[in-house]
Amino acid sequence: MDNYGLLGQKLGHSLSPTIHKMIFDYVGIEGEYSLYPTQIDDIHKLIDKINHEEIRGINVTIPYKLEVMKYLDKVSDEAEYINAVNTVCMKNGKLTGYNTDCFGFEKTLLINNINPKNKNVAVLGTGGASKAVVYVFNKLHAATIDLFSRNPQDGQKGYDRLKVNHNYDIIVNTTPVGMHPNVDKSPIGKDAIGKSEAVVDIVYNPIETKLLSYARELGKIHVNGMYMLVAQAVKAQEIFNSIEIPNNIIRKIYESIIGDKENG
Repeated sequence: MDNYGLLGQKLGHSLSPTIHKMIFDYVGIEGEYSLYPTQIDDIHKLIDKINHEEIRGINVTIPYKLEVMKYLDKVSDEAEYINAVNTVCMKNGKLTGYNTDCFGFEKTLLINNINPKNKNVAVLGTGGASKAVVYVFNKLHAATIDLFSRNPQDGQKGYDRLKVNHNYDIIVNTTPVGMHPNVDKSPIGKDAIGKSEAVVDIVYNPIETKLLSYARELGKIHVNGMYMLVAQAVKAQEIFNSIEIPNNIIRKIYESIIGDKENG
């Protein structure tokens, strides 16, 4: 049985073991997926387990998506562009890093019929997740992509500008604002959604954030981050095992988890 896992700092409520177990069951992989809460000075110990084939592959979450890159022999093109790695394994004898967040986000747009081609996009937040989102919007030929930050720097905009300019077709929240337990907060007010066609929040706990409730009330397409979470995990297993997994597996796992959370 192959070992896989998640590297991060605080992992107590991670859904990753559940998601990967479901992937194993659907695809027929003999695997075990564990959580590896790790302090920064001990990252090398987990990396050594991959080098010695004790672990077949790991996913990486906050706050180590950049830090882990210093241990790698090679990174994929999208990981280099985004400057963040969330998937690590041995490929052709080299410890290689990938970013599957962009795959997960692209699949989220497609499954919800959100086509950014020639559209104006507002991305809330400027961290690692926002870079994966921007990568996808560039790939899918968005007309404009504006980044919004509480502390805007070169080329970024303050949230006050979003209230003034209502000409964004798609708004994406990549910040943790609204995440459990701070579920009564939203990065922007209802009025700032403006004429947007769709609002995507990559937060998945809660299923409907305050921001998404605003979008729903306004009759907009409103999408949470759960499909992205499942899709990036499926892509990671494709990379780990050099296989292709049908898209309907993503949908089945997504619907199962959403159903459990809504009923729980």
